[in-house]
Amino acid sequence: MELAIINIGNSKGIRLSKTILEKYSINDKIELILEKDYIILKPKTEPRKGWEKSFKKMHENGDDQLLLNDIFEDETFEEWSK
Repeated sequence: MELAIINIGNSKGIRLSKTILEKYSINDKIELILEKDYIILKPKTEPRKGWEKSFKKMHENGDDQLLLNDIFEDETFEEWSK
């Protein structure tokens, strides 16, 4: 795909079509990766986005209980202090 370089104030840039933005889920930010002879544009992801809301909902539903005990019955702290 060929894109024209456009003027943006005192800078230059490229314009991405709505189709590309939607297809690759590009919203507000992208990651620019520079590799030998290549410039890669990658959607900026936030892997933990929405976790706080999900954790609150888990707590309200009582789904935030431990599945395993923090300390096993035969475990001692002394073995960790060596």
